[in-house]
Amino acid sequence: MPVQPYLFFDGRCEEALDFYKRALGAEVTMLMRFKDSPEPPQADCVQPGNENKVMHASFKIGGSDVMASDGYCQGKPSFQGFALSVPAKDEPQAGTFFAALADGGQVQQPLTKTFFSPSFGMVADRFGVTWMVIVPQEMP
Repeated sequence: MPVQPYLFFDGRCEEALDFYKRALGAEVTMLMRFKDSPEPPQADCVQPGNENKVMHASFKIGGSDVMASDGYCQGKPSFQGFALSVPAKDEPQAGTFFAALADGGQVQQPLTKTFFSPSFGMVADRFGVTWMVIVPQEMP
């Protein structure tokens, strides 16, 4: 049974989807706006002016599915207590991913060689989502 992350961007979901397309080659597989819902949204979910915000989206990064939404569109996304790990095929790809995710974000641990990887680093992207970029290596 797979577990899929669901990220609430609190009003910046479409911007995040575009960013992940550029940064990681993400592919949006589904997107529904609040205005396109077959049922009227609950009043506490969508304030006037937010009809075009993302009610639900799915996207793929490599073989992984991630879901996302604008949530309540309060403008205060909070991503704490977890990180998403993205494996790179080699060190150049790790560098590309890391630099793209760091654009407008904050490096938490620079990309470097570790005992468990030839290249590993942590970065919070411009939305506050923490990513661990790693080149996997077999452990002895």
